[in-house]
Amino acid sequence: ELLERHRPKWVIIELGGNDGLRGTPLKAVESNIEALVDRARNAGAEVLLLGMRLPPNYGRRYAEGFFQIFARVAERHQVSYLPFFLEGVGGVPELMQTDGIHPNDKAQGQLLDNIWPQLETLLTRVDS
Repeated sequence: ELLERHRPKWVIIELGGNDGLRGTPLKAVESNIEALVDRARNAGAEVLLLGMRLPPNYGRRYAEGFFQIFARVAERHQVSYLPFFLEGVGGVPELMQTDGIHPNDKAQGQLLDNIWPQLETLLTRVDS
């Protein structure tokens, strides 16, 4: 409904961390991400998909499978993709909230640095 009402040119999709931390089956996570990309694209928006990694204590098979979902969806739908949005932030205590999961205000500059190259390319491509 919001996509239809606002008709955005761009949609940034960053999700999945909580699904992964809950141990949601990988097929369900992939299906959910795929549905969001489909909806955004069907509404005429360009998509930037931001990938996520899980802590290693979730087991290599699950954590790697989770990480690979984002690349598969990006390739299948030919959307812009950043492999790991929290690069340089995740696991750095002074950049994370007390829950150890979500970035704090001090992390925002690094997050912008992480996303900017793909976002700038996307904005330039759509506006030209």
